[in-house]
Amino acid sequence: MSDQIRHMIETFKTYPGLSLEEDWKVVTMLIGMNDICDYCKNKSLFSADNFIYYVTEGLEMMMNQLPRTIVNVVQILHMEPLRNVHRPTLGCQLQKRFCSCLVQPEDNSAELKELLELNALFQRKLQELLQGERFFKTDFAVILQPFLEKAGPPRLPDGSVDVSFFTADCFHFTVKGHEELAKGLWNNMFQPEGEKQMIDSFSDPIRLICPPKEHPYIYTRPRVNKSSASIVKKSTMSIIFIFVCFIY
Repeated sequence: MSDQIRHMIETFKTYPGLSLEEDWKVVTMLIGMNDICDYCKNKSLFSADNFIYYVTEGLEMMMNQLPRTIVNVVQILHMEPLRNVHRPTLGCQLQKRFCSCLVQPEDNSAELKELLELNALFQRKLQELLQGERFFKTDFAVILQPFLEKAGPPRLPDGSVDVSFFTADCFHFTVKGHEELAKGLWNNMFQPEGEKQMIDSFSDPIRLICPPKEHPYIYTRPRVNKSSASIVKKSTMSIIFIFVCFIY
């Protein structure tokens, strides 16, 4: 992740028409699920503590080098439903190799139980990391966007998983899936902490919300925190250019 962030920062510095100091940037991160996929191969390397260490390192790098930046950290999925995504494709067969720690264990096995506990630990530690003021300044904020935390897979009327949301590897999302992710992220960005919507299932299309006239800004702190809200308002009114970057 640090390599991606360094590359992104250098791109910001040289991107035509972008002022690193004056223009606002929006960065979105969704990361950690591949660590869970490989956990059983090296439980020390892919531990929750290591995950948080590298996320912290990356966020601090951005906070120190990227003024006027809002970072969305998307909470990782509950991954167990991915075990039910099946397709007669080579990529789907390869999933048994590149995410073997999730796909290979038997139902109700000790190995699967340990992995699902790790999944929940990743989510909990990420939430704990982003609470408080550690990654918040007048021109920089990191916000946990939780819309995926409890999301169930899209299902067809017969109850089977709708594989049209997944690419041939049965792990990543297609354009159709990313459209729903984008709507969930958009909605969370304009909802205050404590009022952010969670997706229960991708089976029903997500309805986009419009930012209210009284607060047409990206939320970085709870509504009750008037001092922080005023900072966001004054800052976002001066947005000229937003460069959107995704880290995964």
